Amino acid sequence: MKSKNEWMQSVYAPATQKFPERKYNFKNLSDMEPEPIYTADDLKDWDAERDLGYPGEYPYTRGVQPSVYRGKLWTMRMFAGFGSAEQTNERFHALLRAGQTGLSTAFDLPTLMGYDSDHPFSRGEVGKCGVAVSSLADMEILFQGIDPTQVTTSMTINSPANAIWAMYIANAQKQGKDLGQVGGTLQNDILKEFIAQKEFIYPPAPSVKLVIDTFEWGPRTVPKWNFISVSGYHIREAGATGVQELAFTLADGFHYVEKAMERGLDIDEFAPRISFFWDIHNDFFEEIAKLRAARRIWARQMRHHYGAKNPKSWMLRTHSQTAGVSLPAQQPLNNIARVAIQALAAVLGGTQSLHTDAFDEALALPTEEAATIALRTQQIIAYETGVAGVVDPLAGSYYVEKLTNDIEAAAMGYIEQIRAMGGVEAGIDSGFFQLEMAEAAYRYQREVETKNRIIVGVNDFVQDAVEVPIQLIDPQVERVQEARLAQVRRERDPARVKAALDALHDTAITGANSMPAFLECAHAYVTLGEQMDILKTVYGEYVEPAIV
Repeated sequence: MKSKNEWMQSVYAPATQKFPERKYNFKNLSDMEPEPIYTADDLKDWDAERDLGYPGEYPYTRGVQPSVYRGKLWTMRMFAGFGSAEQTNERFHALLRAGQTGLSTAFDLPTLMGYDSDHPFSRGEVGKCGVAVSSLADMEILFQGIDPTQVTTSMTINSPANAIWAMYIANAQKQGKDLGQVGGTLQNDILKEFIAQKEFIYPPAPSVKLVIDTFEWGPRTVPKWNFISVSGYHIREAGATGVQELAFTLADGFHYVEKAMERGLDIDEFAPRISFFWDIHNDFFEEIAKLRAARRIWARQMRHHYGAKNPKSWMLRTHSQTAGVSLPAQQPLNNIARVAIQALAAVLGGTQSLHTDAFDEALALPTEEAATIALRTQQIIAYETGVAGVVDPLAGSYYVEKLTNDIEAAAMGYIEQIRAMGGVEAGIDSGFFQLEMAEAAYRYQREVETKNRIIVGVNDFVQDAVEVPIQLIDPQVERVQEARLAQVRRERDPARVKAALDALHDTAITGANSMPAFLECAHAYVTLGEQMDILKTVYGEYVEPAIV
């Protein structure tokens, strides 16, 4: 059999004389250019036992479960949240009736920033980009009729994560549920806020301290809960490449591991509850290889660099979401095809949980019809394509294995660079992440503007605008929230509120674990804003330095 080089010279080169290669940017979104063909020659240093293995076995390249989807399909967890708690509760029930198997909660901007709905800064934003939650009273309505021991819930919340999680737990306790059976995921990844999304409140050090409080408290109190979802999604949406998303996210995860170990926590107690969240973009094979490389890097680093002994500590478990940033407002129905391709990549990459974006994401919060189409996309992949019948069907592909190796090597290069500069917090302070992402985003935008990268319906194959129905949020939501907050403040016990806030203040001063105090605040109907404000008196507020 010819070698690859012999074939390229004797067959491919003459063929391109007759039919030249298209003038097309073949590079993937991480600026890696694939070769025309891959063979065994590209995997000379690749060892199947060392680098691939079997599903459910170290280094988990092929997945963290032996049977993957033959045993259990991925969780179809559609992101939902808008308006009032009543409106989102209605949407939750509609999605569950449609066959969704897990809930994922979007909170509005005031909640994400730690403001009550009646705060002056909240004006015009209440319920717009998610559901408004200001106290346990909202949480009780939000999950009314939903058993927290039967349906797992993911919550996208960061700076106020401890307080919101405490409200969810308090609601489960009020329902008489066994916390040992309550499952879900808290996003709670504050480092990516400093890197990408910018929804921070306190400086990095106390913010990370609050995260580690959940690491310490969570496994002993709510053992089925994933108390952090380390999130690459927002990093990618902010302009990072796939390699940068992978590297920066894993570096964040390792930072939390190091801080938890510094506190004296047992790595094999907390590590099995760490989960991840990836953005699945348009480059099909890059996204598949990214998920495979992520599992392998995490497994190797946790086992050999951090000394974890429990195989569950080596397993990178993940939720994925199709790339909202890839869905343009122009010709929005084309986004149905984009989402289907991205979702298929996530499944072939071995995700454990998946959200598919609606085609109208660029225009407004999804309508119920658009959200249902997005869910049906997952169901068609699961039940009609046959891809869930074979475990890791792309294993052994010359291209996929080589690309997995290349992405792993590139990501590890970044991770070692971050370690050398003193870690993630040092990288935030120096502006390293911002500058790297800005350069990548600029390069991508220039490619689009010069048509060196074609986006169908945006810079080529353009047609007249197509109108689609969009969902508008009733401004009345703001008044509903204000009235509920006023009622909460009238009916709660002022002495219990003061005692709860004093206890929360004391934990900030002494450095004690904050979760018991947050839980008492929830039961006392202390509002979110009141809790965040009391911590500001100790931690201060973070102002991002200007990076030139």
